[in-house]
Amino acid sequence: MHRTVKSLAAAVLLALATGSAVAAPAVVVTIKPVHALVAAVMAGTGAEPKLLVSGRASEHDFALKPSDARAIAKADVVFRVSDQLEGFMRRPLAAAPRVLDVELIDTPGLVKLAPREGGVWEAHVHGDHDGHDDEGHDHEGHDHEGADHEGGVEPHIWLDPRNARTMTARIAEVLISRDGANAATYRANAAKLDAGLAALDAGLAQQLAPLAGKPFIVFHDAYQYFEHRYGLTAVGSITVSPERKPSAQRIQAVRDKIRETGARCVFAEPQFDSALVATLTEGTGARAGSLDPTGADGVPAGPDAYAQVLRRLAENLGACLGG
Repeated sequence: MHRTVKSLAAAVLLALATGSAVAAPAVVVTIKPVHALVAAVMAGTGAEPKLLVSGRASEHDFALKPSDARAIAKADVVFRVSDQLEGFMRRPLAAAPRVLDVELIDTPGLVKLAPREGGVWEAHVHGDHDGHDDEGHDHEGHDHEGADHEGGVEPHIWLDPRNARTMTARIAEVLISRDGANAATYRANAAKLDAGLAALDAGLAQQLAPLAGKPFIVFHDAYQYFEHRYGLTAVGSITVSPERKPSAQRIQAVRDKIRETGARCVFAEPQFDSALVATLTEGTGARAGSLDPTGADGVPAGPDAYAQVLRRLAENLGACLGG
């Protein structure tokens, strides 16, 4: 009897020691390409990050559902790009001071580009649709290492794979700081993802090299990092900000730009009305295409989404410009 009790006690202690792993943190991510990086780093921990902007929704005019707001309030960590890009996050984060708010645009070592201005590269405006001003939210746990992103840095940083590699390292560091029990898993996943991103970068460079110097027009100025990395030549954008319709004066300016530069293609985006492209290309000889910076057009959310978004960009550019 005494031996049975001791054996039972030993079994209980063993179960407690081996079966009571600390749960991975609850993580929320705003957009699909960043969600893919976070999901890849979290693989094998028993937890998956929640994606906010899904389907054909756009971060430019996204409206949070009550369930989204609750998920943010309950999160341990929120990964996003910046106040400038995801203005819809200001209010829920201000109401959730315990959440570790990670703005990835503050990550040290990123390649950062200034917004293009002048002519058909007008100053880019993001995140003002929620009616808030740009006042900061200095709540506890705000992981904030710089403020040059407010108007001074073009925010579509994920479209350069070198930045994705830098963000991956930051994501792993943040998760380890909140979940040391899974540190080895986070580090191994980050190393595997980094190698995959390096291979993706090399493949895209080879694939896009024949398109260098071929002019094109984009829907809005979201692709500067992709262009800069691979030597591409966008010469203007249809609209200053995706949630605002371009004026008749701007439409004429873009048509003039197409003729002046010999732009081969004008690209729409799946989240927004593409009828403008037909108006712009009529009588110019330019072809119509589509580009999607976040994977809204059918890219499944998950660890593979980042590579799929960039490969689709390359494929669609090649299909239009290479003809």
